[in-house]
Amino acid sequence: MPELVYPPVIAAAKTMFRVLDLRITVDGDQHVPRTGGAVLASNHVSYLDFIFCGLGALESKRLVRFMAKDSVFRHRVSGPLMRGMRHIPVDRGAGAESYAAAVGALRNGEVVGVFPEATISRSFTVKELKSGATRMAREAGVPVLPVALWGTQRLWTKGRPRTLTRRHTPITILVGEPMDPAGYPDAGAMSADLRSRLHALVDRAQREYPDRPAGPEDRWWLPAHLDGTAPTPEEAAALDAAGRHTPTA
Repeated sequence: MPELVYPPVIAAAKTMFRVLDLRITVDGDQHVPRTGGAVLASNHVSYLDFIFCGLGALESKRLVRFMAKDSVFRHRVSGPLMRGMRHIPVDRGAGAESYAAAVGALRNGEVVGVFPEATISRSFTVKELKSGATRMAREAGVPVLPVALWGTQRLWTKGRPRTLTRRHTPITILVGEPMDPAGYPDAGAMSADLRSRLHALVDRAQREYPDRPAGPEDRWWLPAHLDGTAPTPEEAAALDAAGRHTPTA
């Protein structure tokens, strides 16, 4: 099936990056296989992470099919684009169907993008992971590649105003070595190692990040353990729980 939507969307995104003069650093993208299925499993700190995670596969000339909540597919603007790019809708009330679609895509040689934390990390640290990414990789017999993103939270994240016109922001994308499902006794052990690898990659991205807060009020995008003012993991968990239990009108 010809790719009529994805390439123009990538071109538009690259144009936006040039206009904003984003300082994007990609490292480890040689790990993305040029053929065959693979899972890209990324940390999640921004609403824009799927755009930047996908950049990690461009060197290998791969288009990533991301798993995203189904409401995005129902939106009148984003819906046609998401469907045209053949991303995979996730209906939390019918998770088995989404899971089966992702496994099928992997078996057909696609690269599937997953955010195993499920939701954005308000603490900007790696949360506990859902096991879906490793379970689908094991079922399809494909590798999992950990991906760390850093700096994307400065553009648009949970609980902060959007700053999509912010210029010169450094963005770091690190792709780790492939994880072979055959090397683990079960999905739980593989998920534990995936979280450890994501921790290490995010820590490296933070250490090597070329920018620092402009002042005390600009420390919001740093995690608490780096003297930032982001919520601690415990505080973030409480905020997430409160949000889940807030009644809607």
